[in-house]
Amino acid sequence: MFDSVKALLSELAEVEEALADPAVHADPARSKKLNRRYSELAQIAAADKALLAANDDYAAAKELAKEDDAFAEELPALEEAQRQAQERLRRLLIPRDPDDGRDVIMEIKGGEGGAESALFAADLMRMYSHYADSKGWKVELLDKNESDLGGFKDVQIAIKSNATDPSQGVWAHLKYEGGVHRVQRVPATESQGRIHTSTTGVLVFPEVDEPEEVEINPNDLKIDVFRSSGPGGQSVNTTDSAVRITHLPTGIVVSMQNEKSQIQNREAGMRVLRARLLAKQQEELDAAASDARKSQIRGMDRSERIRTYNFPENRIADHRTGYKAYNLDQVMNGALDPVIESCIHFDEEARLAHIGDGN
Repeated sequence: MFDSVKALLSELAEVEEALADPAVHADPARSKKLNRRYSELAQIAAADKALLAANDDYAAAKELAKEDDAFAEELPALEEAQRQAQERLRRLLIPRDPDDGRDVIMEIKGGEGGAESALFAADLMRMYSHYADSKGWKVELLDKNESDLGGFKDVQIAIKSNATDPSQGVWAHLKYEGGVHRVQRVPATESQGRIHTSTTGVLVFPEVDEPEEVEINPNDLKIDVFRSSGPGGQSVNTTDSAVRITHLPTGIVVSMQNEKSQIQNREAGMRVLRARLLAKQQEELDAAASDARKSQIRGMDRSERIRTYNFPENRIADHRTGYKAYNLDQVMNGALDPVIESCIHFDEEARLAHIGDGN
């Protein structure tokens, strides 16, 4: 595994040379891609340097310990520093998901539970918005379909970051959120105080950096316009500003009605369509090469129940990683880091085991 460091350091030198070329910065997409790669490789270079230094310190102390017991006393601490430096480099050498640095488009949809599910969809949106705020990310509302009680039958948002380090990217953290989220609580509509179980679905897609990344033939699109509607189905616009885009080859349908402008709704719809097509392409690649799946816990089955939010017990539980904590009130206010870190760590361990098997 460590044999790859030399080649990666050579690649770092090539990326540095490319970034020094003014022509590169005239192409925003290429510049963004190179900066992401530079950030990733620079971390590996720093970790490799730290490991070499730790190895030298331990070797020198071991040699001096033969003549001075004081140096012998330092050996356990130096050996531990050596182990930590090696582990740091080992984790950085795990092949990274190439989409980690991307922004995301997230869709939250009501599921089983009717009105209560729609209310929880709104709670999840607020949770992700608070989490994004804590990371310094920007949340953009793309579209929403409100329920009668103030929840969301479905809502779509884009979450963006200016981070160049892929490990700090939005997709690197939120790609694990796709699936079924189960809530157990007493609904606002329940007069007897009984606990109900409802579900809400979350879909997460990496957003396309540049439209050219995903080719879409205009002849493959069927575009319909209609009047937007609100809770109860009442019309909220007197013009045909809402847009429905159907990608005929795949059958993917995207509807947008949040903006009053048909042009704006169409642009938002195309953003979501590109993201879905990019995700579909990756799913097909993953299915064709299952031994190279990008994530060991982020499967293609969007009906998978991934997490339970138990309000009476103030408990949050992730069913994939075994993570459990009794701070649900804090999690719903955006304190998602420990939950997501459990997913990242679980995924890294699976990847390391995969590498250890020689695959």
